[in-house]
Amino acid sequence: MSSDFRQKIKSREEVAQIIGKRPRRRAVVMCHGAFDIVHPGHLRHLAYAKEKADILIASITADAQILKANYRPYVPEELRALNLAALEFVNFVIIDPNPTPIENILFLQPDFFAKGYEYFANGLPVRTQEEIAALRTYGGEMLFTPGDVVYSSSALIESHPPRLAVDKLLILMESEGIGFSDLRRTLEQFRGLRAHVVGDAIVDSYVYCSVLGATAKSPTLSVRFERREMFAGGAAAVAKHMRATGAEVTLSTVTGDDEPKEFLLREMADSGIRALPVVDRMRPTTCKERFLAGGQKLLQVDRVDNRAVSERALEAIGDALRADRADTVVFSDFRHGIFNRQTVKLLRAHIPAGALTVADSQVSSRWGNILDFTEFDLLTPNEREARFALGDQDSVVRPLALKLFQAARCRWLILKLGERGLLGYRTPGPNPREFFMVDSLADHVADPIGAGDALVAYTSMAQRVTGNLVIAAILGSAAAAVCCERYGNHAVTPTEVLQKIDALEKIAHYR
Repeated sequence: MSSDFRQKIKSREEVAQIIGKRPRRRAVVMCHGAFDIVHPGHLRHLAYAKEKADILIASITADAQILKANYRPYVPEELRALNLAALEFVNFVIIDPNPTPIENILFLQPDFFAKGYEYFANGLPVRTQEEIAALRTYGGEMLFTPGDVVYSSSALIESHPPRLAVDKLLILMESEGIGFSDLRRTLEQFRGLRAHVVGDAIVDSYVYCSVLGATAKSPTLSVRFERREMFAGGAAAVAKHMRATGAEVTLSTVTGDDEPKEFLLREMADSGIRALPVVDRMRPTTCKERFLAGGQKLLQVDRVDNRAVSERALEAIGDALRADRADTVVFSDFRHGIFNRQTVKLLRAHIPAGALTVADSQVSSRWGNILDFTEFDLLTPNEREARFALGDQDSVVRPLALKLFQAARCRWLILKLGERGLLGYRTPGPNPREFFMVDSLADHVADPIGAGDALVAYTSMAQRVTGNLVIAAILGSAAAAVCCERYGNHAVTPTEVLQKIDALEKIAHYR
């Protein structure tokens, strides 16, 4: 891709120096908007504005100020700026960090400020009146462009969102100074790390059937058993993913004294994981049995006891944590008895000093609160859990994530958004941005169960190695994508993640 048009993206100070002060020999027109998806309406608007002046400045709203719809902006500010800079009739592009363009109108003093006809047809909105008032302070004029057809970026995105995952990933990596070699190098550094996973181990059972039909006497579906597959899920799955990276992994959990416990222990032993189960004969090992036919889930049967575990169990887990000296500790919460506000504090006190502390919440059908895990290094909840914790069903995602980030007092936050990908938040500082998005990297979704386990495992390991949330989020997203693209909660290996990275890089070369 030619980089010449990239030189059009300037700071407002650079543009002011180039265009000079009024009065000017060459007239200047300025347009402002989100330009989330550049559509024919935008093109006509910009082209008409350029006809009225010699120099066209396109000003875009920064990501942090776009709050009008959920999951917006769809396209990050750097890529939106590039999209406009690539247009021949646009002379300069600036990214405006302010909520309105008024400050830059006063700073740059364009001869004209162009707005779409829709801002004039039905009476002037308050903000447009404020822009006109700012223009009048120095003699500038408002210019309304024709609006024979009005397009909506939001409507276009909602009806058929364009596939821009790789484009957005490349822009994010470029702005952070990250290359594909950095991702590969990070994966190589996982081997030998010491990780301790604490949480609810689950036996996931998949019973595959074929449908015979409904019985004649009652509305009961009759199926024929074909085969059963069993996987170590929950905290055990997180441990398996981490072990697959080459880390030395310990799992602390609570089980019953039954056959599912024996299956879990065999799985952990076969994977090379040191399992430290606290056996409680008064409760079953958590087991979730799913019956499937024709690729659809017919029924799920859970064998669970969600009561709080005993003090004896908590003491044993605390002793194991204190003795392990792990450099990464993950609390994997599925709300089956180990974690609540009191037990989190108790267990947290046993974590070795200097360990990276991670809390992952995957509460799909029970009550749980991610804010029980305050002051951890990294939190990885999903959107539903964030809304429940904050009692907020109305805020759009980015302000929601900020509120959770502040309330949890964590260092880093990964908000899982399902098929939308993830949103990362980090403390302001020398980083290019406080928040960022990584779209889902899955080519197709066969089975999303377990994707969150893979994500937290790889994100935690990468964060331990690099301290770079963007690298960690990308590798976590790649691992989650690998998990989604197949059936069953199998451990994701670094080789599979490398293959995903190689595929992304190959696509990038064609961009």
